[in-house]
Amino acid sequence: MSDSAPYRVLARKYRPQTFAELVGQEAMVRTLTNAIESGRIAHAFILTGVRGVGKTTTARIIARALNCTGADGTGGPTIEPCGQCDSCRRIAEDRHVDVQEMDAASRTGIDDIREIIESVRYAPASARFKIYIIDEVHMLSTQAFNGLLKTLEEPPPHVKFIFATTEIRKVPVTVLSRCQRFDLRRIEPETLIGHLAAIAERENVEAEREALALIARAAEGSMRDGLSLLDQAIAHGGGRVLAAPVRDMLGLADRGQVFEVYEQAMRGNAAGAIASLGRQYDGGADPLVVLQDMLELTHWLTRIKVTPEAADDPTMADAERDSARQLAERLSMPTLNRNWQVLLKGIGEAREAPRPLQAAEMTLIRLAYIADLPQPADLIRQLQGQGAPQRAAAPAGATPPRPAGPAPSASAGRRVASEALPRTETLPADEAEAVAEPSSFAALVDLAGAKRDLRLKAELIGNVHLVRFEPGRIEIRPTAQASPRLASELAERLQQWTGRRWLVTLSREPGAATLREQEQASKASQRQAVEGHPLVQAALQTFPGASIRGVHRLGGAEADTGTGAERDGGGTDDTFGIEDGEPEP
Repeated sequence: MSDSAPYRVLARKYRPQTFAELVGQEAMVRTLTNAIESGRIAHAFILTGVRGVGKTTTARIIARALNCTGADGTGGPTIEPCGQCDSCRRIAEDRHVDVQEMDAASRTGIDDIREIIESVRYAPASARFKIYIIDEVHMLSTQAFNGLLKTLEEPPPHVKFIFATTEIRKVPVTVLSRCQRFDLRRIEPETLIGHLAAIAERENVEAEREALALIARAAEGSMRDGLSLLDQAIAHGGGRVLAAPVRDMLGLADRGQVFEVYEQAMRGNAAGAIASLGRQYDGGADPLVVLQDMLELTHWLTRIKVTPEAADDPTMADAERDSARQLAERLSMPTLNRNWQVLLKGIGEAREAPRPLQAAEMTLIRLAYIADLPQPADLIRQLQGQGAPQRAAAPAGATPPRPAGPAPSASAGRRVASEALPRTETLPADEAEAVAEPSSFAALVDLAGAKRDLRLKAELIGNVHLVRFEPGRIEIRPTAQASPRLASELAERLQQWTGRRWLVTLSREPGAATLREQEQASKASQRQAVEGHPLVQAALQTFPGASIRGVHRLGGAEADTGTGAERDGGGTDDTFGIEDGEPEP
């Protein structure tokens, strides 16, 4: 290399000059191709995407395509700029007077936009179109955007605007509505790896695919970042791009050792996991990066569980894919979800801890500890196995089978059963309080009284219209004064008292009168019957000013307080005891 030819970085040396050289933007290229070929060229374009996907490069290619005159100087707008005419060469060298490029990050004010507004009135000096490329357009001030609106909506026919931005949401909708928008996609890993390999070959550089995969993963879909990292890797490796030097350059942990740490933790071997982490730390790996790699691995394993084809990630080595498939088969989805939560919390702690290594070791200890814990579903099955079978299949005097091994404590079993049992199962026998199931709504009220749940009893008496009652199912219509949780509370109490799950549903049917309304109607009917009795009429005539203060059945049971058979339509005695009252004043 001669002294007169300074080195150009790969990102500039291999910048695309035509639409055919753009990588990974086929949809945008197809749209622009059809627009130029049909002559339907918009007056303003806005290009958006992450850094390094080719927004500014695309803007310059559009400028060349619109101003190309061909090698013979007679051509028109074309999708394939010749690169030989005066316009193409001067635009490529950033010295065309009619193609102005402005960085909105450094020129944000209305004065900068005013210069553009004043210059658009003049025809281009030598090109077909006067083109204004504004990079990072979202950085313009509100006044600058407002000043640009009118010109942007109705520009002269010889003017084209091309905007580029990484923050499309910060661009006012009034500007977006006046532009034709193109979203540049992230470069797919496989595409980026292939492009990097082709450039390495053109540069006569030996490059391992695993090393290129590491670069592509670090670039995160950005072609410019990928080329910059490749440039750095060539210098770091002395003209060779190998996996180990690239991993050291990027500060990444060895993926094989990350798998080892993960597997040791999943076996419950906290000491082995910490020892493996220590070896990576001694080799220069950042503990925080190790935890992040483990979090990424957890996400990958979860994706493999959901979609097995995710194991064919092109940025991973073959050995890593095989290890990931085996791990995904061994680990359950609940375990992976637990690992995600633990690692996510551990990464936050490692960022704030005075010594990240200590926080990382504590995270590994947590992972190893929870690896030995039973799954919630297994614990539920164990609890169900200790409980009584279904009532319909339980033989008299049968003893429920118990699984081998130590049983959980009573308090732990009770807590898990109340929180995690499926709705379709019955409670274990020791959870129920072994009472007879109520056979009627009146019996249910009596049961609430026997269990001393006076609030629920009062609700059932005064605020419930019974629609339908059968063992295991109750349909009610609560009054407006009823508790909003009456149905759920009733179902919970019945499940607790009987050991069986009851279905309590709400209905819009009118249903029967409430028990209190029934009692009041019964008392009114009885009082009316008593008042019309000949003996009562004679007594009231004999003692002027006397009144009826109460009506009692013979036998002492008050008619207005009975439940059970009396409310269910039991026999009625026509003989009543009459209590004489004091004369009314």
